[in-house]
Amino acid sequence: MAQQDTDQQHAGVLPVDDDGFVIDTQDTDERETAWRERGTSRPITVFGNPVLHRECKDVTEFGPELDRLVADMFASQRTAEGVGLAANQIGVDLKVFVYDCQDDEGVRHVGVVCNPKLVDLPADRRRLDDSNEGCLSVPTAYAPLARPDYAEVTGQDEKGNPIKVRGTGYFARCLQHETDHLYGYLYIDRLSKRERKDALRQMAENEPRYPVVAND
Repeated sequence: MAQQDTDQQHAGVLPVDDDGFVIDTQDTDERETAWRERGTSRPITVFGNPVLHRECKDVTEFGPELDRLVADMFASQRTAEGVGLAANQIGVDLKVFVYDCQDDEGVRHVGVVCNPKLVDLPADRRRLDDSNEGCLSVPTAYAPLARPDYAEVTGQDEKGNPIKVRGTGYFARCLQHETDHLYGYLYIDRLSKRERKDALRQMAENEPRYPVVAND
């Protein structure tokens, strides 16, 4: 494991592995709890809210206000029983997402990514997984969606330090799903017209299990 200098450790940066990717699998319960207990749960914005359908603004200021937002996002994610949450899902127009997600091996990953960008992988690394996908902003609806079963994201942590995150299986899906959100895409935007219509029907016919912001 690559070591970080004292200033980086003091800044709260996660350790990195030999390839420069954050190690987000250590002290997961303690880190998630610390964030969540400082935050206030907010209702989830749902399909149709304008903030979900446009690219969010870059995070340019890293400080107490961003920390409060991240804490609220972890609290909101726990209330909604989600595995990932983008800022626009609680109505905030900023490129930041949090995650608390297991991969297909059952390993838990917890972290924060600001200004994420998906790395364009070569074709030989794009084995597709067509598992079901759902979204807190399209409550109660699920549909199969083919995505690569490996993903890499570059961005910044909550202190503004550059980071790289990678994941496989379900966690890879989470990284792609949350990055999509911050560029104005929901997973149903990647479905066929028929599948999208069915997902919206599911949403209309069922009640969400967590507080949501009603669209006007």
